[in-house]
Amino acid sequence: QVQLVESGGGLVESGGSLRLSCEASRRIFSMNPGAWYRQAPGKERELIGRLTSGGTATQSDSVKGRFAISRDIAGKTMYLQMNSLEPEDTARYYCYARIQTTVEGFVEVWGQGTLVTVSS
Repeated sequence: QVQLVESGGGLVESGGSLRLSCEASRRIFSMNPGAWYRQAPGKERELIGRLTSGGTATQSDSVKGRFAISRDIAGKTMYLQMNSLEPEDTARYYCYARIQTTVEGFVEVWGQGTLVTVSS
């Protein structure tokens, strides 16, 4: 079964940048739509951005202008570029995608999450 493997999390100082990656574990037809969520301790999971099948990316107000979502040409990896990080961005970040695994087969998959910690 296909999985989404996340990487790129870690500890960064306030004002710094990180890039998260979300890669399908095996060959797929497409990964559309895709999205990034985050969950801070004691809080609900929050949608922070989407990437449509047409390649249009949208972000929530809380990260607009600082975070950007993109996808590689092969369509197998999705990215979350995070700039001007703030301590309030500390959370576990999850990717999500509707993956086409065969001509007629689709499956919704979540990544395992990667922890981002921003120090003040």
